[in-house]
Amino acid sequence: MQITESNVTIMVKDMDRAVSFYQSIGLTLKNRWENHYAQLATTDIVIGLHPEEKELANTPKVSIGFIVDSIAEAKALLERNSIIYRYAEGKSGKYTHFNDPNGTYLYFSEPAWR
Repeated sequence: MQITESNVTIMVKDMDRAVSFYQSIGLTLKNRWENHYAQLATTDIVIGLHPEEKELANTPKVSIGFIVDSIAEAKALLERNSIIYRYAEGKSGKYTHFNDPNGTYLYFSEPAWR
């Protein structure tokens, strides 16, 4: 068996609003079946594993990250779209943490290892 494609499904309350949000941060609408399901795409998806941070009680169990070549451009994109974010910088890179309209935890990352 070979896995030929991967997908992360997010439950949403308002399909139009969710599609519009993900398009506003750079994803492309791939397919949409009215209000039953929609697929938005970017480059290949990778599942990342991160140790749980026990000292942070509200750490999300799932997050979706988008690797970018310029965190400054990612910040500008979020600001243009009036998306509230939190900026963080550390030994692994630079990050903007934000949520979609349904509260899904997302982030843009400019990794230090590039």
